[in-house]
Amino acid sequence: MEKRIEAAYQNAPKTWAWKLLLAFLVAGLMAWSSSTLEFTTAGSGLEVAGNILSGIFHPDTKLLFNFTTSGVAYLLLETLCIAFLGTIVGAVISVPFSFLSATNLVPRPIALLGRFAIAAIRTVPAFIYGLMFIRVTGPGPFAGLLTMSLCSIGMVSKMFIESIEGLDKRILESLDAAGCTTFQKIRYGILPQLFPDFMSTLIYRFDMNLRDATVLGLVGAGGIGAPLIFAMSSYRWNEVGAILLGLILLVLVIEAISSRIRAKLTRG
Repeated sequence: MEKRIEAAYQNAPKTWAWKLLLAFLVAGLMAWSSSTLEFTTAGSGLEVAGNILSGIFHPDTKLLFNFTTSGVAYLLLETLCIAFLGTIVGAVISVPFSFLSATNLVPRPIALLGRFAIAAIRTVPAFIYGLMFIRVTGPGPFAGLLTMSLCSIGMVSKMFIESIEGLDKRILESLDAAGCTTFQKIRYGILPQLFPDFMSTLIYRFDMNLRDATVLGLVGAGGIGAPLIFAMSSYRWNEVGAILLGLILLVLVIEAISSRIRAKLTRG
């Protein structure tokens, strides 16, 4: 056995020359790419970073504990509502899309047509959707809600399709043999299999929407993004610190809650 292994090792193709050539090629490309870099003094950048950190550790408490429509609490609640409602609306629309795009439920041409529509929706970035809806509805939370809903359809539908195509048909065959009706087969055969995967997908998408809703505020689609960029443009670092501190606390709370829900879904 040892002789056979040694012979196979000696007869193995010698690829070290190709690997060395590839390494030189990669190094040459990296050196050529670095020739376009321009180095400037980083003093101003470091100063801005220091001001942001100082603002986080010394936030504007008046803004942080301001419970009016211009306070951090209200803006965070608005961002949370945009993300949550966008996820719910996107999920409701994604359910029929998913069932019409699953190859194990509908004819293949119909499934391919549905998948093409879902892929087309996923192609456009959320930022572009936000700019489009602002032109239609005007700036405000409703534009953010529509954007989050449409963006959720692409990802949620894709994940739903994978769950539907992974259904255990033996359970449905057993229920059919027991004389169950179509409603009973859906109730006891399909929904118990799909519910954990569907909920996990929605929780994950909600986490993504919460972050995207913050970015969409930069284009006027509601939420806390617009006050954040205005405060940064005006160099009001204490207000920036208050907004970022509120965002950090909100994300941590949502992450803790979603982790508990995922754990319960995993354990059934």
